[in-house]
Amino acid sequence: MRPRDLTRYLADLGWRDPIELPPSKESSAVVGSETAQPRTATTSTLEALARSTDGCTRCRLSEQRKKVVFGEGGEGAVVMFIGEGPGAEEDRTGRPFVGQAGHLLDRMIRAMGFDRSRVYIANVVKCRPPGNRDPKDDEIAACSGFLDRQIELVAPQVIVALGRFAACRLTGTDKPLGALRGRWSRYRGVPLLATYHPAYLLRNPGDKRKVWDDLKLVLAKLAQ
Repeated sequence: MRPRDLTRYLADLGWRDPIELPPSKESSAVVGSETAQPRTATTSTLEALARSTDGCTRCRLSEQRKKVVFGEGGEGAVVMFIGEGPGAEEDRTGRPFVGQAGHLLDRMIRAMGFDRSRVYIANVVKCRPPGNRDPKDDEIAACSGFLDRQIELVAPQVIVALGRFAACRLTGTDKPLGALRGRWSRYRGVPLLATYHPAYLLRNPGDKRKVWDDLKLVLAKLAQ
């Protein structure tokens, strides 16, 4: 599916006003060019990393979790989305972004012209914080090695940080998300863009247009 065919997805996401889409030349570069194709990562190495998180007791989040939520998606994916932590449904299934926020993220991914198999999805912490509270600094630090190794193995062309905790973790700042979104930085050499978390958009649907503006920046970066 190409970005020029996105009208129905934008309507589904709640954008009601006409939105300027990326030109067709840019769209074909993102979806069809050799530079946009997923690169191959070592499946066994990623699988070994995932197995190494099973039974992890590096922080207090291990005490109440049902399942470690490592991450999923295409190895060598061109885009890697990183959120803050699993919720109840993710804790039950062991998969990231499968609740209401995950369904919205799926539609955002399709609106970019991809599907879930063409991207990689992870979180800064791999276990659910009790009661869906915010992850604490020491919990984020305990998972840092896992996340950094994921990024190294997936080798995405662009990282999208979803929400304040992912953005602050990856940019190394404590600025509010409004000051970080829409501005490019780098993490471990990979272009990084922060935007609002899908859970935030469920509560504040009026900001969906801002997220689409951010995603257009990602498409433009991939087309370069």
